[in-house]
Amino acid sequence: MDSLDQKKQTVSEIKDRFQKAHSVVIVEYCGLSVAELTELRAKLRAVNVDFKVLKNTLVKIATDEVGVSDADKYLQGPTAWAFSMQDPVSAPKVLLDFAKTHNKLVIKGGIIENKVFEQKGVKALAELPPREVLLAQLLGAMQGPLVGMANVLQGPIRKFGYALEALRKEKAGA
Repeated sequence: MDSLDQKKQTVSEIKDRFQKAHSVVIVEYCGLSVAELTELRAKLRAVNVDFKVLKNTLVKIATDEVGVSDADKYLQGPTAWAFSMQDPVSAPKVLLDFAKTHNKLVIKGGIIENKVFEQKGVKALAELPPREVLLAQLLGAMQGPLVGMANVLQGPIRKFGYALEALRKEKAGA
């Protein structure tokens, strides 16, 4: 396989990652030691996040082909890409947590559904509760009106029952 074929294969793999990932976080990792990078990779692997250092020129080709707009501004200097394969929140949470204790890891931005967003967006995404908590909150919000409606509908039936009970007591006393 020649160099051009290898590059085409790599671009194809990068495109595949962009299409399958729920979110992508773009980081600058200069100054991190090998041990720190190994620790970070292990933490990301534990939450099903692929952490890749990719050539900016190949990422540019892949993002153009996938339809990711405005990614060019992040393609300067050594850049690593964290592809969150399980849910959109995993990579931002782990990377921001790691960056708190390792100031050489810089969050540049992120991508969700082919839309690029700034570092603030990554932080906002990381602050979201896990998917299970969001689903529970949604279910609770949906249940509230249903319980209220059930109570309203039970009111007339309850009053009818009270009336029958009063009538029965009245007839029993007579």
